[in-house]
Amino acid sequence: MSTTVLFVCVHNAGRSQMAAGYLRALGGDAVEVLSAGSAPGAAVNPVAVAAMAEEGIDISGAIPTLLTTESVRESDVVITMGCGDACPVFPGKRYEDWVLEDPAGQGIEAVRRIRDDIRGRVVTLLAELSYEI
Repeated sequence: MSTTVLFVCVHNAGRSQMAAGYLRALGGDAVEVLSAGSAPGAAVNPVAVAAMAEEGIDISGAIPTLLTTESVRESDVVITMGCGDACPVFPGKRYEDWVLEDPAGQGIEAVRRIRDDIRGRVVTLLAELSYEI
């Protein structure tokens, strides 16, 4: 049985897409990965795509998706990244709020720092989930 993790940020174009990319790459079949935004953007941030490509992870085909109550309901772990109170809360789920700088409008150097921070958090999350799977 796999654990479902939902990453949520406002535009679903940067932070949540990078986190989802890492979790898919590092978690394999043990984790089902979802991502969504409270106000999805038109496309994934091209600088985030470039930063992840440097890591060998392709998020270029990702499409920003609207956060729904159903996606939260079907998730075991919900990780928010600056979406405020837009995320519905259901009992029995694990919630975390990752305070991360928004990569929107930033250059590659800043986005690399954000990417590396996200990678570390995803590695920690996977280690913690190994006891819950």
